[in-house]
Amino acid sequence: MRRRRAALAWLAAVPLAGAAVLLAGAAVLLAGAAVLLAGAAQAHTRSVSYSSWTLDPQGATVHVRVSLLELTRLAIDPDRDVGSGGAVGRYLAEHLTLERGGVRCETLLEPAAEAAPKGLVQFRWRLRCPADGALRIESRILLAEAPSHLHFARVAGGAGALERVLTEAAPAWSPPESLPAGSAPLTPRAEGTGLGGYVALGVDHILTGWDHLAFVLALLLLARSVGEVAGLVTAFTLAHSITLGLAVLGVLRPDGAAVEALIGYSIALVAAENGWLLSGRGLAVPGFTAALLAILALLALAGIGSVPATALLGLTLFSLCHFGLLRRSERPARLRAAVAFAFGLVHGFGFAGVLGEMQLPTQRLVPALFGFNLGVEIGQLAVVAGVWPALRALERYAPGGLHRRVAEAGSAAICGLGLYWFLSRTLG
Repeated sequence: MRRRRAALAWLAAVPLAGAAVLLAGAAVLLAGAAVLLAGAAQAHTRSVSYSSWTLDPQGATVHVRVSLLELTRLAIDPDRDVGSGGAVGRYLAEHLTLERGGVRCETLLEPAAEAAPKGLVQFRWRLRCPADGALRIESRILLAEAPSHLHFARVAGGAGALERVLTEAAPAWSPPESLPAGSAPLTPRAEGTGLGGYVALGVDHILTGWDHLAFVLALLLLARSVGEVAGLVTAFTLAHSITLGLAVLGVLRPDGAAVEALIGYSIALVAAENGWLLSGRGLAVPGFTAALLAILALLALAGIGSVPATALLGLTLFSLCHFGLLRRSERPARLRAAVAFAFGLVHGFGFAGVLGEMQLPTQRLVPALFGFNLGVEIGQLAVVAGVWPALRALERYAPGGLHRRVAEAGSAAICGLGLYWFLSRTLG
């Protein structure tokens, strides 16, 4: 009977072992891809651009914003090609078009560069359109270089405004000629992106936000019960929902580069903490963490990097206190939930980058924010529901401590990935 049970256990472990190899392999491949692809340094920032259109009987005035980082995909020279009359303005005018009645509107003047926040460029130009016919906006900006690129088009005219998310699958939009402030119905082709569209955008954003997924996976690797998983997910969800809302509503506007760097640090710290807990809670990991942050703080004092020295010194103190509390704690799950909440506040600012630049009117902002956040949570729960049961089944049924080795290998890969993101975003 014992031999039969042992044989059944081994048979059950075969698919679990395969799943373990796939999980660990995925983490390692993700880390390798981040190192090889320069664009991975900004993994949480989705490839996006924005346009604002003011319609009138003669045509339209368009303002376009895009980040300098996105423009590096075009192999441009920022000192030569960004100013008025340069290659960037011409590229944007050629790839962002307006038609009326099937006839492309004429660009009256070369796109003019305007003042823009740090890291962004903005251009304005004027279009003259035929007198009659339906309007049609089409964006092909960066689709050849980044097929997942999103373009947010906002149209104002009459007494109202609408926005639409343009993608590779749906790059065109036919907005109405006049946007009434009242309740006049619009056709599906003319209406802006609705609640369902923002839910889908949130799901897509989380499932392609590799740094966020890496953070969630690092939290799950050592979670031992449903209650612990619920505590981690609840703390993280509550925190990033708070800062997402505050950032999109304009209450808080932290520096984007520093936020992206801190997201990378959160991943590295939680993954390193996993290995530290598994290896006996020695002094090496806290010591290395403090030394690295102190060196970066000294570099920041010398004017090197995007994170202020005070923030790095604060991270040093936070990390040492956290490791000290964990070292003495018999129930680390509660402390890990607190860390999930603390870093969830940072991740929320990262999520806000997609909606924050859209400049939506108040009546459109609330459903956009609610739908986007709902989509993020749906995507996050889908990942948790797929990964954590597999990890727990692996721990229960797989022989020979396979779960521990998967947790160690996965944590090491995720730690390396987070450290790469943190250093490249801090020093880049």
